Amino acid sequence: MKIALFGYGKMGKEIEQIALQRRHEVVLKIDENNIHSITKDDLKKCDAAIEFSTPASAISNMTLCFRSGIPVVAGTTGWYDRLEKVKKLCEENNGCLFYASNFSIGVNVFFKINEQLARMMNAYPEYNVSMEEVHHVHKLDAPSGTAISLANQITGSFTKKRKWVNAKTEKREELEIISKRIDEVPGTHTVKYFSGIDDIEIMHKAHNRKGFAMGAVLAAEFIKGKKGIFGMNDLMSL
Repeated sequence: MKIALFGYGKMGKEIEQIALQRRHEVVLKIDENNIHSITKDDLKKCDAAIEFSTPASAISNMTLCFRSGIPVVAGTTGWYDRLEKVKKLCEENNGCLFYASNFSIGVNVFFKINEQLARMMNAYPEYNVSMEEVHHVHKLDAPSGTAISLANQITGSFTKKRKWVNAKTEKREELEIISKRIDEVPGTHTVKYFSGIDDIEIMHKAHNRKGFAMGAVLAAEFIKGKKGIFGMNDLMSL
């Protein structure tokens, strides 16, 4: 495959390494220095684009991909408040979008465990629940897209929690998410149910960015030649 890479920071470089290992070719490396010189004709030479830039530029990058007729894998988070707009743009251009708050295979297994645990714990009103997410100091959005996905699963099944807040809270109906930014931490997410009797805790801890990069490249392989909107459930047949 010929891949266009939007965003060439640490994550972009990791994706490039994985892509090359899997015998693909990264023909465009796009960042703030050359984004304004990239044309539709440049993108049409590619089989897929992988978008890992910034929340501020993600939508314009995806729009350019849709209008150029190439499928796009969106790994940037922090823009989901405009998700419906992006889906509509994709459909209007007969395009292809693969988006996920996290491309790690392990995290997506963790999502399924979290979803099941929330349903089980809903039967036990003596328990409360809270969340913590830790990332590197360069991450621009908080809470992380992964934390938001986990929180939405919990509020969807654990009926005592009606909404999440990105702060400490004493309100029973609010799910507390504490966000920490420490050094070069790739990503750690913890969900804790607690009562006066005991605690139940599940955690996913990434050791590096390779899992995210591998998932993004697998997603690009998956959407080559496709139309429509996809996610990790489709890739992993969950």
